Amino acid sequence: MLKNIDPILSPELLAHLRAMGHGDEVAIVDANFPAQRVAQRLVRLDGVSSTHVLTAVLSLLPLDTYVDAAAHVMQVVGSEDAPPIANEYRDIVVKQSGSAFGQLGKIERHAFYERAARSYLVIATGETKLYGNVILTKGVIPPAN
Repeated sequence: MLKNIDPILSPELLAHLRAMGHGDEVAIVDANFPAQRVAQRLVRLDGVSSTHVLTAVLSLLPLDTYVDAAAHVMQVVGSEDAPPIANEYRDIVVKQSGSAFGQLGKIERHAFYERAARSYLVIATGETKLYGNVILTKGVIPPAN
């Protein structure tokens, strides 16, 4: 155990997050997502909600300031709407990373699968809320002055 690090962040997950570079992406996906099929690197956190995982990951991971949206959700099929869980995600992103990241991007379902497949890491959660998926783009930590 380490101080000030959420215990759901396992050594394996911490190593992957640390190894990610600027512009790399991590997909946090729900229990229905085909994570095993699409992931290059997969960490399973079955039984943990995607909102808990998002909060824990963003306690360590800086978001990219050089992209239009550093967090993307899956669109509802047959609609251009974001899923209801997107409001929870937005609140977490803003709380953890600042109001500059309050605008979440939306990605069509199959395009989301393709983007998750290109992501550096996929974290499979136990989330049961529909469309409980989010992709984050890693940024940089500014140098200390």
